[in-house]
Amino acid sequence: MPNYKLHINGKERSVAADADTPLLWVLRDELNLVGTKFGCGIAQCGACTVHIDGVATRSCQMQVSSLDNLIITTIEGLSEDGNHPVQQAWKEIDVPQCGYCQSGQIMTAAAFLEEHKNPSEEEIRKAMNGNICRCASYNRIEKAVKVAAEKMT
Repeated sequence: MPNYKLHINGKERSVAADADTPLLWVLRDELNLVGTKFGCGIAQCGACTVHIDGVATRSCQMQVSSLDNLIITTIEGLSEDGNHPVQQAWKEIDVPQCGYCQSGQIMTAAAFLEEHKNPSEEEIRKAMNGNICRCASYNRIEKAVKVAAEKMT
């Protein structure tokens, strides 16, 4: 089994995995970074979203062999103490219900807000589209993204 050096949450990590192993399973099973969730396995729900070089990416479809020299950030690495503006807004608005989709929602919102400092409601909806919330907390998610945008300016 090949060894891969991955740059995750500011640290270099070495993992042994088959070349086609999805990043999601490397994170969860090999590195015990379980904040990234398995939802659908076909990159349609957003539960497994991480940042790869700052871009929100579905980790269930990203093969470990394709990650050489890329910077990976998981929900655990977004901030050391949960003080990222998106995390603060999520708490302030009390977004989660069951919480299962929330790490993917937060990671999508954080990457979006890095590029869009003062987004409209329509831009927020478009950016968050495709991140499924089984509890249908979409209104609170949208509100929290707007609050986070204000915190980031």
